[in-house]
Amino acid sequence: MVLIAIIIGCLIGAIIGIYAPIIPYTYSGYLAIAIIAALDSVFGGINSLLKKNFDLKIFVTGFFGNAILSILLTILGQKLNVDIYLAAIVVFVGRMFNNLASIRRYYLDKWTNRKRTKTEVETEKATEQLEGENKK
Repeated sequence: MVLIAIIIGCLIGAIIGIYAPIIPYTYSGYLAIAIIAALDSVFGGINSLLKKNFDLKIFVTGFFGNAILSILLTILGQKLNVDIYLAAIVVFVGRMFNNLASIRRYYLDKWTNRKRTKTEVETEKATEQLEGENKK
């Protein structure tokens, strides 16, 4: 249920973003890093949901906290004339890949176990049929 709410929230946010007024170029760097930080939180939320340790408070505070921190790092970097936001991008994208890998492994294991279970059931049925025919 929570996963569906997260996906619906992301879709609504994307639709609002598409139809919202165009962001001026001067703010596009801030928005880009905030989106990457928010996506990191979304992937982390999905991953924790699959591991059955999802907490909505942690998700919401992480979502907005990461976005705000990344924007502040971008502002600080511009004031110091250093591209600090690149470090934030590397960290957030690295975490997104780790979370995506965990999500992928979860579903691959689930699919493999389901396939294995079907094979085991079919094997048991075949064995029972052979035993039944041998008794006749």
